Amino acid sequence: MGLILDSTVFIRAERQGETVRQMLTYVSGMLAEDQEVGVSVITVMELAHGVIRADSRQRQESRLRFVSEVERAVPIYSVTHSIAIRAGFIDGTLTAKGIRVALSDLLIGATALELGYAVATSNPRHFNMIPDLEVIAL
Repeated sequence: MGLILDSTVFIRAERQGETVRQMLTYVSGMLAEDQEVGVSVITVMELAHGVIRADSRQRQESRLRFVSEVERAVPIYSVTHSIAIRAGFIDGTLTAKGIRVALSDLLIGATALELGYAVATSNPRHFNMIPDLEVIAL
């Protein structure tokens, strides 16, 4: 089993002054040797959003370097047709029960499920609502 990292894990690391490599070393220490760590393309989108929302030009540049480091460090999984279908089924099932999960979290969770991976996040609330998804709170 592998691990999909949610943007909250990267955001927390960036805010604490850690590099992507430092954060990945910490996460890898929790996994078996053969487990892959990756991200959804949706996580990259969320991190890019944070670049633009930075409160200064210097912080934008720092965040942009951080996003570039993420892109070089881990595999990035696109949203495929099967992931979109799975996310739609999950959303329909949850909505019928009166439960709403943000589309970005649904897509990240569906990516992990499609790959047979768990999700690591610093905010497990939404991910815990996705059936059959293993969630690791960091």
